[in-house]
Amino acid sequence: TMSTPERISVRKAMRTDVTFIDGRKNILEALRAMRDGSCTSLVVEKRSDHDEYGLLTLSDIAQQVIAKDRAPERVHVFEIMSKPVISVNPTMDIRYCARLFQQFGIRRAPVIDDHQVVGMISYYHLVLEALPELD
Repeated sequence: TMSTPERISVRKAMRTDVTFIDGRKNILEALRAMRDGSCTSLVVEKRSDHDEYGLLTLSDIAQQVIAKDRAPERVHVFEIMSKPVISVNPTMDIRYCARLFQQFGIRRAPVIDDHQVVGMISYYHLVLEALPELD
C-alpha cells in the first residue's frame, strides 16, 4: 500500500537558538558572535518596526572580507549583509521550503512568525528532518 509521507513543518526542523547582531557592529564582533553561538549565520536586527531583518553568513564574510583581504574590524555588518531576506513561515511543509530554497538559490532562511524571528531553517536541518528514522 502507498503510504503518505509524513508532513513535517519548518517549525519541527528549524533551529530555535538564533543569534542576532546589530548592523553597526564590525565583522570581528560578528565572528565572535558566531563562535559563541556555534552558528554560521546571524540575523541582523531591525532598526525600527518598519525595517526588515538582514542576514550575515560565514560565506559572506569569507567572500567579502577574507578573500578580499579586508580588515574584519574595519568592515561593518551592514556593508556585506543580505537585506531584505526571504523568510519562511513555521507552518510551511519542509518539502515546499526545500523547493523555495532551490527556486531562489538560497541555503537558509529566517523563520518568521507574527513579524518576529522564531528560528532559522537551512538545507542541513531540512535534510536531517526529511530522512526517515535511521536504524
